[in-house]
Amino acid sequence: MEKLIDGYGLIEGPVWDPARGLIFSDVINGGAMCLSVDGTLTPVIEHRRGMGGMALHEDGGMIVSGRNISHKPADGGSTTVLIPDDPDNGRVGFNDLTTDSAGRIYAGSLGFRPVGGDDKPKPGELWCIDLDGSTRVVGNDVMLTNGLGFSPDGRKLYHSDSLRNVVRVYDVEDNGDLSPHRTFATIAPGIPDGLAVAEDGSVWIALAHGSSVQVFNPDGSTRAEIPCPLPMVTSVCFGGDDLRTLYVVTGSDDSGRDDAGTVFSIQVDVAGLPVAPAQVRLA
Repeated sequence: MEKLIDGYGLIEGPVWDPARGLIFSDVINGGAMCLSVDGTLTPVIEHRRGMGGMALHEDGGMIVSGRNISHKPADGGSTTVLIPDDPDNGRVGFNDLTTDSAGRIYAGSLGFRPVGGDDKPKPGELWCIDLDGSTRVVGNDVMLTNGLGFSPDGRKLYHSDSLRNVVRVYDVEDNGDLSPHRTFATIAPGIPDGLAVAEDGSVWIALAHGSSVQVFNPDGSTRAEIPCPLPMVTSVCFGGDDLRTLYVVTGSDDSGRDDAGTVFSIQVDVAGLPVAPAQVRLA
């Protein structure tokens, strides 16, 4: 792996933008940045903390998680909240998110604060934001929601439940609803965190506290393991002109530093699956 940039607290939410480069967040210190192919670093979103998931929107803005699911316009204008937090009903925030090929958004809610608090773990839900802007719960009992990604045909959705050390898989209906989940893979050692899917259907999973990225075949069998120089591997993203650059991002835990969050890259032999921009209505 090649180290591209470091000095962050907890990097999450990597998104490849073909026009700009790799966009990533720092959950602890706040903000989102874009790292271009030539190494130029540009701020994208200022200050906002807790962005465990991000996606491009067709209007040029970003969909981001944190306390809520929001749209941040490209011109720095007013934020639009798409799903609010609701602490009285056990929804204290959101973590990772993704989009399907139609542009719907899928986002996992948090029942407790996994970073910066001592809350007792409580399960969250999996939400869908449809193209008309309506929202609904499509999955339940997710103890710590993390990586999300669709299969190449869009008929399966993979979803990390970190506290249970499993990656779930759901069948996807034409209207975006999901079947009851079943186990795709059980992870040990390490904890399943962010994930990405390649064009051949393989599932690439970041192993937090596991110092690696584990690659699974579509049938759930293990294909490969890619070691990482840091233990807190938080997420992965395919990028580059041919989507054969795997970006691997980390946090600082177990490194002996509080600023060890790093972006690495490695060339791989299969192209990643493009992630469509969100197309949900914003008003």
